[in-house]
Amino acid sequence: MSEQFKIFLSQLSETNTTLDYFTDFKKIKSNVNKIAIKLNQLNYLMGKENLQEAINELYEENPKVFEVLDILIAIRKNKNTKTFNNKGKIVLLDTYFTSPKLILEYIEETGLAEVFRNKDVTNLVDYVFGIEVGLDTNARKNRGGDNMSKAVSHIFDKAEVSYKSEVNSTEFREIESLGADVKRFDFVIKTQCKTYLIETNFYNTGGSKLNETARAYSDVAPKINQYENYEFVWITDGQGWLSAKNKLEEAYNIIPSLYNLITLDDFIKKIKDEKIISV
Repeated sequence: MSEQFKIFLSQLSETNTTLDYFTDFKKIKSNVNKIAIKLNQLNYLMGKENLQEAINELYEENPKVFEVLDILIAIRKNKNTKTFNNKGKIVLLDTYFTSPKLILEYIEETGLAEVFRNKDVTNLVDYVFGIEVGLDTNARKNRGGDNMSKAVSHIFDKAEVSYKSEVNSTEFREIESLGADVKRFDFVIKTQCKTYLIETNFYNTGGSKLNETARAYSDVAPKINQYENYEFVWITDGQGWLSAKNKLEEAYNIIPSLYNLITLDDFIKKIKDEKIISV
């Protein structure tokens, strides 16, 4: 391991999370609003001792209201979700919502019946809002990548670097080596010398994805760099790379322009020396 790469590893950041990383309330509110009317109608069941009678009344009024029962047990709408019924048969979850009798069975078997009878929940809209907050944690991995793009764009903005974001490779038809596959670059920066095609990512944890990313960028960089007027730039960070440092080192030796958030200043100095062209 070269000394230069050791320094690169030592500079990897512990986190790139900001407070808006943890929960996407805008998306949560949108998800709840889509089903709020049905949830409000289901509130009719709260506190009812005779749930079968209440279900019959509500089903007669609007059978579609029960289509949202799956989210009450924190399951996203999926036509293929299956479960064992009380007869030991595998059935689609959606089949429970097709008759008052099956709806009661679903509510009893999931434990929702006691929640309804005891009024442990008083408003299903608020209850589902909480469920959506919990389910939203699954999206944090994707937001980590978005946070890296945001961090890099802030650095570029502060340094008054002109750039375009999310640019498809189809805009660079002269780079025939990329083939027919359409690739989207996070940023594109032009100077009087070159056009820089930039990818960014951040990894808090390890996993096979890191090896795949390093391998993919090690493959694409030479395809772009063979053209005199273009250069591939990879800006990556995060201590997840410590578990895949061998693969990262291979990429480090293949990709001339590989930066982390600390060394990104070196890239900015380089492109400013080359005179950035507004895009």
